[in-house]
Amino acid sequence: MMSNTLDGKVVLITGASSGIGEATALALSAEGARVAAGARRSERLEALAGKAPGEMLALDLDVTDQESVRAAVGRTVERFGGLDILVNNAGVMLPGPIAGADVSEWTRMVETNLLGSMYTVHAALPYLLERKGAVVQVSSTSGRIASAGNGVYAATKFGVTAFSEALRQEVTAQGVRVVVVEPGFVATELTGHITDPTMRDTARRLAASMRTLQPGDIADAVVYALTQPEHVAVNEILIRPTDQTQ
Repeated sequence: MMSNTLDGKVVLITGASSGIGEATALALSAEGARVAAGARRSERLEALAGKAPGEMLALDLDVTDQESVRAAVGRTVERFGGLDILVNNAGVMLPGPIAGADVSEWTRMVETNLLGSMYTVHAALPYLLERKGAVVQVSSTSGRIASAGNGVYAATKFGVTAFSEALRQEVTAQGVRVVVVEPGFVATELTGHITDPTMRDTARRLAASMRTLQPGDIADAVVYALTQPEHVAVNEILIRPTDQTQ
């Protein structure tokens, strides 16, 4: 059976200014989708839109701010006439031990990784139901396996998985597909945000010890899931570097 085409589909991507979000925006644009690329670093999005093979709207978007989220969804629908696909990619990873932690970093992760994805789904869902669209939730292997030093980050990603499964059960009979993508170690800017020196050094050593995934590898997985025939729902994709053991 022929794959589902993305030509003319309208996609909103969060966290699109770098890494997986940027690669996914370009990959979906190359497939013919009309892309609204959202992030806080709006100056990067203008450069991204200039590289896109198709029509792309740059959106100043902070997923932790419900008004910003609703405005981004509204601008997307106003520009393109609807919304078919939401890719929730915005995230931050700030690992460190629980004892002595700066709990403001916990708040930042919960607000961005978990609440941010929830806010965006909530704002986009009426339009996705109207068009029998799809939600792609970019999670992590940390959404399956918690590890020392990553307790709060893992908690947010476990939360994304739980929220996504409940969402799937609520909307699948109405034709909306929900996809959770769980990448392992990817060469992105995410580790550059780490403030704990020990965890930062650990992340660097891990990256040097393996052939890490590239953002385009995850973008290809997203394209795969979204181009399946309408009766096929790829609900979960776990993708690790071959060299990653955990």
